[in-house]
Amino acid sequence: MGATEEQGEEDPDGNEYPVHVVNLSSYYICQTEVTQELWYAVMSSNPSRILGETTLPVDCVKWDMSQEFIGTLNEILDHEVEIRMPTEAEWEFAARGGNKSSGYKYSGSDNPDEVAWVESNSGGKTHPVGTKRPNELGLYDMSGNLWEWCQDWTGHYSSAEQTNPSGPEEGNHRIMRGGSWTYSQTFCRVSRRNYISNTIGVSNCGLRLAMTVPQR
Repeated sequence: MGATEEQGEEDPDGNEYPVHVVNLSSYYICQTEVTQELWYAVMSSNPSRILGETTLPVDCVKWDMSQEFIGTLNEILDHEVEIRMPTEAEWEFAARGGNKSSGYKYSGSDNPDEVAWVESNSGGKTHPVGTKRPNELGLYDMSGNLWEWCQDWTGHYSSAEQTNPSGPEEGNHRIMRGGSWTYSQTFCRVSRRNYISNTIGVSNCGLRLAMTVPQR
């Protein structure tokens, strides 16, 4: 995890270091970002600023709003499974292609135009989910389209090997990953980190759901 060799020497920020080993338990993560259609089905509202097709990713989502959405969705599903946000470590592992990773700079390619809607190719808007090439795990838009909230508060990396890290216990900002239609390609790298207050929702901010593997 962190600014490994394929991320280059000039692009990474200091908060992408040190590179460190992370071990994760099995989990599920959604193939796409949450769409406006799904958000409306759960919440009977749509906070998005960019409207059009229902398969557009839901935007202008605050972290706190995402928690309400997830709680309501779990109630609808009668808590038969645990839907949640991914941790930052889970997000990065998935973006890198998991155990099938080919070591790309972006999620699924070294060419951002193949996998990501970014400032240079987005036309100033989001795009329906799943319209670029997926990564090695069949996941779409983990680079570009929208920044995606993670569960963690922002914090510094440790060089120590870790198992299922979940970030600091408290903080002022929540982690976001993946870059967006308003940012350049360097922000869409799989190790790039960003963060804002959990009370802010903007048109380049959305989410992707994860799920804990049910105990049998």
